[in-house]
Amino acid sequence: MIPAADLVALRGARDPERALARLLRLLAVPSPTGTTATAVAFVSDELDRLGVAWERTRKGDLRWRLAGAGRAPARALAAHVDTLGAVVKEVKKEGRLRLSPIGGYDWATVEGAEVIVLPFAGAPITGTVVNVKQSTHVHGPALRALKREEAVMEVRLDALVASRADVAALGVAVGDPVAFEANARTTATGFVKSRHLDDKACVATLLELTEAFVATGIPPAGDLVCGVTTYEEVGHGGAALLPGDVEELVVLDMAAVGEGQTSRETGVTLCVKDASGPYDARLGRHLRQVAHHASVDLAVDVYPFYASDGSAAWRGGADVRVALVGPGVDASHAFERTHVDALSATFDLVAAYALSTGD
Repeated sequence: MIPAADLVALRGARDPERALARLLRLLAVPSPTGTTATAVAFVSDELDRLGVAWERTRKGDLRWRLAGAGRAPARALAAHVDTLGAVVKEVKKEGRLRLSPIGGYDWATVEGAEVIVLPFAGAPITGTVVNVKQSTHVHGPALRALKREEAVMEVRLDALVASRADVAALGVAVGDPVAFEANARTTATGFVKSRHLDDKACVATLLELTEAFVATGIPPAGDLVCGVTTYEEVGHGGAALLPGDVEELVVLDMAAVGEGQTSRETGVTLCVKDASGPYDARLGRHLRQVAHHASVDLAVDVYPFYASDGSAAWRGGADVRVALVGPGVDASHAFERTHVDALSATFDLVAAYALSTGD
């Protein structure tokens, strides 16, 4: 089912320090949905360095193919580089910015977030998400009672502004993208803490897997199409990603850790069902077998408030089997955390899958 020596070689070609350093660099690149060109360029530059040919779809996704050995049909792996964010909804009279959210998050999870406003007509400028009664010493109990929602949240720009005219002079206007800074860091205990581990942890894993295949010269069992999508957080990322010869799609996205879940920060998970419905049972069974043969400890979970690039691919009419796997991530859509062991386990699972046949 899986050539054992090839799997050992791929695992040996994975450099955990390189993988982590690449992830931290990618996390530092702002890429809210709709403003992902710089992050996509980061990925394509990495592929250029590896000598891997790539293509861009008209929608802005990135796609590359690793030639297979002909022992399995063409398959695809996909992750998304777009993140949660916002656009400027209104420039308020005192020079603060009201936001319209991109992606599904609770406003409480971004209160205090550092941001970068990316004007279409000016230089990037930093700021902070605050609420309209942020000072305890001014508002007291009213601050604690305030419901965090769009109408009461605003960006305080790091500029001397006191009017709409002052903001306009900076080039900032309605419609400009706003990125939440990742503020990524690592700990001595192996944790990675950052915004946007969803889903840059998996994009970095795809790149590390590609580098391992290139370094070893080992072919996957069948052609392996790797894709990085750019509209996942708003629901249609994977809808137009796949070439017609692909028969299976394994989506790499974060595994949600929390009460009632089997997913954990130190491991990899197979999601069998989310809010979009169940994923393909046949492919899920194959991945469980792959995990068993490769000695990967695979959790199996259900996510009640979740959908993926696989959901979008199916809704877009893709005639493929779909599965969803990924590293455990705590505090999804907030200031997230995972562990280097989860990144390693995810690599091991998808590497074994790429080498596997259907028997």
